[in-house]
Amino acid sequence: MCGFVGFTTVDYDRAVNAEIVKDMADRIAHRGPDDEGFFLDEQDKIAMGFRRLSIIDLEKSHQPMQNADGSVTVTFNGEIYNFQELRAELQELGYEFLTDGDTETIVHGYEAWGTKVFERLRGMFAIAIWDAPSERLVLARDLFGIKPLYYQHDGNRIMYASEIKAFLAHPKFHKELNRDMLPQYLCFEYMNDSQTMFKDVHKLMPGHFLVFEQGKVDITCFYHITYKIDETKSLDEWADIINEAFDESVAAHEIADVEIGSFLSGGIDSSLAAYCMGQHADEIKTFSVGYDIGCEEKIAEINALPDFDIKLNELDDSRAFAQWANLPNYETRVSAQEFLDIVPTEQYHMDEPLGAPSAIPLYFVSKLAREQVKVVQSGEGADELFGGYWIYHDQFEFEKYFKVPRPLRAAAGAIAEKMKPFHGRRFLMRGSAGPEKSYQRASMNYMWDEVPNVLKDYEGPCKPWEWCKPYFDDAAKQDIDVITQTQYVDMVSYMPSDICLKADKMSMSQSLELRVPFLDKKVLDVALQLPTACRVDDEHSKYALRVAASKLGFQNRVANMPKQPFITPLTVWLQTDLYYNRIKEAFTSEAAQEFFNVDYLMQMLDDHKSADFSTVEGRGKLKMMRIWNIYCFLCWYEVFFGESSKALAPKTAV
Repeated sequence: MCGFVGFTTVDYDRAVNAEIVKDMADRIAHRGPDDEGFFLDEQDKIAMGFRRLSIIDLEKSHQPMQNADGSVTVTFNGEIYNFQELRAELQELGYEFLTDGDTETIVHGYEAWGTKVFERLRGMFAIAIWDAPSERLVLARDLFGIKPLYYQHDGNRIMYASEIKAFLAHPKFHKELNRDMLPQYLCFEYMNDSQTMFKDVHKLMPGHFLVFEQGKVDITCFYHITYKIDETKSLDEWADIINEAFDESVAAHEIADVEIGSFLSGGIDSSLAAYCMGQHADEIKTFSVGYDIGCEEKIAEINALPDFDIKLNELDDSRAFAQWANLPNYETRVSAQEFLDIVPTEQYHMDEPLGAPSAIPLYFVSKLAREQVKVVQSGEGADELFGGYWIYHDQFEFEKYFKVPRPLRAAAGAIAEKMKPFHGRRFLMRGSAGPEKSYQRASMNYMWDEVPNVLKDYEGPCKPWEWCKPYFDDAAKQDIDVITQTQYVDMVSYMPSDICLKADKMSMSQSLELRVPFLDKKVLDVALQLPTACRVDDEHSKYALRVAASKLGFQNRVANMPKQPFITPLTVWLQTDLYYNRIKEAFTSEAAQEFFNVDYLMQMLDDHKSADFSTVEGRGKLKMMRIWNIYCFLCWYEVFFGESSKALAPKTAV
């Protein structure tokens, strides 16, 4: 796992470009503290920089890496799990290898197959290739979007990097807030397309490669997720197929010349990864995170309520599973103070504002794991591939409601939107059009009718479904049901832009490589064949995956853990003076007054602080996600655009 940077050298002389590319690479040194390398071509066309976290072929495989005549130069972030098979194929074609790692497979693979090489790669990757004879830069990103890759194109200059913060070291980088993306951020908590919150900075979309030649950018999709449902097999047969495919994927993801471990939350996804690793090797270390919650009186008061079951910590589950599976387990706990204090650091490493509270425990468990290993496996991707989110259950109800004529649904939704909150209001609003509108789910922060109240001087209207519709239209071409369409949309948008983003950025902040065996070509191929009933029905989520875990002997509470109301500690912490005062300071700051209606923010904060858990009406005042979403944005803005951002200015004098 590594990080890279680069740019076309159209502005300065060779000596200045060498300083700039070094400064850019230094900004992401956390991605690769073991080694660094740089390349400036003799024709003065390109500067490439690299930071290495050595995992495979520790003594060799330095980057940037070239072919024999220097016509192809590669920097690569990730791991290729089928590199040995590809290496053998390339050797038969006459290519000679000087290293034992996976990077050289990409070098010779590009020589042999050009951009077709990306279709052959099994793994997680972001790749930059300089094709000297053609004076062509090629960038590519894996089909799941596991590894990040950003770029900015301005005429003959293109700059690219594993993290946006590297661009801040280039004197020609124009840093500007992409204010138009704020409504989308409020609705989704992430950027739902190639745009970022930095104007004109884009992320290369998953499964695409970019060619920059003669000042022009051309982007091509090399992998398209396509369902091929197979109704001929039973649920039991699918469970066996899943177990076989996933176990093989875990084994492939274990390739390393350093010690590896596994995250363990106690849920089915990370438990499966840890269990399979434990079957392949002895003494696989697992790492878990929980909370020092405090607020004992409040917690006791909530737990005493007869109609409200909450769960605030998963350490008991992870500890019990580790004991059952005979896996060494290491734990860390995060206090309320630590959780709050780390937010600016978390947002700095995130690059893009992200209001997901789960990113912070991921930061701390990565820190714990890095004390003992360089590589961990984790369970990201199982929910999207196998059907684990509440939204998929919602779509059962909407699929029935969609049988009502659309004009009637549209009228009901329009009336509901004008009324004060009542039970069923959101259902009517979400069901007023197609699945792109019902996709406005509970995990999203603000409904479209709330955005004008939050944003200052926003005229609207806010239509977040328009950001989703192209994905749903694409999915509908495959003649799949609404549930499957929704999974497809999650896989191409939510998963890379939220799930994979925080997994990569939080682990790499600690120089830790995180591997995700669910996000594998062969596992995906199985998931794309599963009938809907083997994924989701009225009573089950991840149905076939849970059956697969049961067949491995998993305890029932892991394999069939019931869905339940889940309240994170943050919900309770936001009612304390510590959090209230810190967030009030942010909500009344100059930045908040520039972007938001401060009175509305403070009303949310006050409502949450006074919310009563004992009644439905009282719980309706809880606004944790909405509050945290805006607080994270304000912390991010201070880091990259506020007073704190002065420390990130370019170091190279020009």
